[in-house]
Amino acid sequence: MFDSLSEKIKHDDAVEISPRERVVKGVVIAVLSILLFGGLYLAIRMIE
Repeated sequence: MFDSLSEKIKHDDAVEISPRERVVKGVVIAVLSILLFGGLYLAIRMIE
């Protein structure tokens, strides 16, 4: 069991995320957050 876990950890360390993938992920998270909170804000404004 520990041999396969050790191999898995080594494999995960070897696979690195490229800077481009990191930026794209950040942009997607930012856009989704803005849409979510913007939608909540508009919904609250419409209720009032």
